Amino acid sequence: MTPDQISYLVFGIVLIIALVFDMGLFSKKNTAITIKTALWQSVFWVALGLGFFVFLLFEENQTVALEYLSAYLMEKSLSIDNIFVFILIFNAFRVKEIYYGRSILLGVLMAIVFRVIFITVGVELVNRFEWVLYIFGVFLVYTGIKMFTASDDEEFDPKAHPVYKWMKRVLPLVPHDGGGKYIIKENGKRYYTMLFVVVIMLSVIDLVFAVDSIPAVMGISKNNMVIYTSNIFAVLGLRSLFFLLRGAVNKFDYLQQGVAIVLIFIGVKMLAEHWISQWIGKTEQVILSLGVIVLCIVGSIIYSKYHDKKKPLPDPTAANSSEA
Repeated sequence: MTPDQISYLVFGIVLIIALVFDMGLFSKKNTAITIKTALWQSVFWVALGLGFFVFLLFEENQTVALEYLSAYLMEKSLSIDNIFVFILIFNAFRVKEIYYGRSILLGVLMAIVFRVIFITVGVELVNRFEWVLYIFGVFLVYTGIKMFTASDDEEFDPKAHPVYKWMKRVLPLVPHDGGGKYIIKENGKRYYTMLFVVVIMLSVIDLVFAVDSIPAVMGISKNNMVIYTSNIFAVLGLRSLFFLLRGAVNKFDYLQQGVAIVLIFIGVKMLAEHWISQWIGKTEQVILSLGVIVLCIVGSIIYSKYHDKKKPLPDPTAANSSEA
């Protein structure tokens, strides 16, 4: 067997075991997940993702392993944006907290299927028409600039999303969670609950984020195995990351700008790859990309911690004086 075949085999075995854990041990039905549990689950998923990086170091080579690590970190950082949108979706459809876990799990499983299809189509396009990479590069630069300059007031509204409007038009919906059920029967007729709507919305929104992240990963590596594995490993831990960060996600005010800079960097790198390759070797390019990703993500988190963009709290003394 070739190194790539062995890597795919190991990845497949790990993925099956991980999903069994996630659907069984890590996913108790209709139970709220505590921050402590979410922390240990997140440690498990991150350790699994980084463990595959170590495996690639020995089974493949340093360049492939570093490409995987760069792509994995890129996907993980984008996952935090997913979490913020997930919170908005749950709030908009008034889902009880005890149903969050299973809903995200089903959404993630659907997202994995959609991502595999999306990646396969993207890889095939690049293999047949290499100039598509330049389109991806321009798209990433445009997306990065738009993300960097986006206003805080531009909040996502799940009920205004075209997918929800389409479901309202074609499906018989009921305005409740069905007591934890996705499909119920009333008066002999089948209805779809808000939980069903949420699962579809979660998977669709993840696919929307993948429109940015998958071209970005292709800008880091053209190795199919790296593209598939980094995406799926990053998505696997999304549920535990949601429960761990949902109370603190709004504290990462500048993470969006950090991710935007990374997208712009990768987009420019894709556009100028022909000239960059004449001066910098492949391994050095990967190390440079990894350094930029780590610097931008860690830097934006630290900057967010010490520079809160939120409006200052009103001065109670001023309020009292005005009342007087």
